[in-house]
Amino acid sequence: MDPTTLPQDIQHIEDSVTEAVGAAVEQTTRFLPDWAASVLVLVVFALAALLLYRFVLSMLTRMVASRDLFWRSLVSRSAQPLRMVLLIAGVGIGIKTAPMSDQAARILGHILLVSFIICIAWICHTALFIWTTLHMRRFKLDAEDNLLARKHVTQTRILLRVANVMIVVFAIAAALMTFPAVRQYGVSLLAAGGAAGIVVGLALQPLLKNLIAGIQLALTQPIRIDDALIVEGEWGWVEEITSTYVVLKLWDWRRLVVPLSYFIEQPFQNWTRENAELIGTCMFYLDHSAPIDTLRSAGREIAARNPLWDGKVYAMQVTDFRERVMEVRVLISARTAPKVFDLRCEMREGLIAYIQENHPKALPRTRAEADLNLSEGAITARPDPLG
Repeated sequence: MDPTTLPQDIQHIEDSVTEAVGAAVEQTTRFLPDWAASVLVLVVFALAALLLYRFVLSMLTRMVASRDLFWRSLVSRSAQPLRMVLLIAGVGIGIKTAPMSDQAARILGHILLVSFIICIAWICHTALFIWTTLHMRRFKLDAEDNLLARKHVTQTRILLRVANVMIVVFAIAAALMTFPAVRQYGVSLLAAGGAAGIVVGLALQPLLKNLIAGIQLALTQPIRIDDALIVEGEWGWVEEITSTYVVLKLWDWRRLVVPLSYFIEQPFQNWTRENAELIGTCMFYLDHSAPIDTLRSAGREIAARNPLWDGKVYAMQVTDFRERVMEVRVLISARTAPKVFDLRCEMREGLIAYIQENHPKALPRTRAEADLNLSEGAITARPDPLG
């Protein structure tokens, strides 16, 4: 067989089958009205397509039974799109065979063409969803060291949403291009050209801006899923990243919704950019007579007994002297931001309890100096300049 003549041979076989089926249909439906005969033919071909669907699906299921999860999931989730494709093909052949007018055939053919475009977009969406789902199964966000997992999950989710938007845009553009009256809108949607493209571009500027920001975030990743951020003075975790906005779950369970473009244009704090380890600060205001060395040793013992401390950073320093008190700062580290917060609170409680029990005079006091003026027979008091 000559490969160069293969398309002509296939077309010849199709024409022969169509003629044979048409002759059989004509003999079968010659006693029926044209509309009834057309409906009967379309129903017969649709049923034949469904039978073929069952056969093809069973064959594919057996073929991928021993293969990996991706192919099994692809066959399972592609069953509905496959049925739609075979129905479109069956009804398309039925249109050529049924005794209907040219106008009715054109209308039905156009409907089938639009349905086929939608079906292709459906298949692409299904394949992307299966691939991303299987890809993300390798990463666990609930692990303690989940930096790599957050990186891949964030990148995959953002790119998946952008890809789905692009699939929808291309499907709508291709469907519009099948209508002569609105074909220019489909071309403008694809090429972003002409007056209609400019109008659509201006109207969708915020959406396109956030879509582009989403691509930038997926590539550069200044934020990831489950990152701890401070945005607009609020502290919370990145709970969801969509194609246009980010949802932060705040510490008190409120939700802060921020557009994607914010993280490209505005400064913000990311407490888990490279790792989740943080240094917490505890501030104490004590009397000038407080024994700093003793308190420093006691603070280290309190930290060592606390399971939240990672053992890396501990320091106690006098950072300021004021009129009545001195400012003492304690630095202590933990593996994650929530642990740092809890550790700071427990360090404050432990140190204050230790000072109250062992060095109560180290707590802030207000002093007064008494001057006895015996010649006037009066006692006056004035504040101690040292506080």
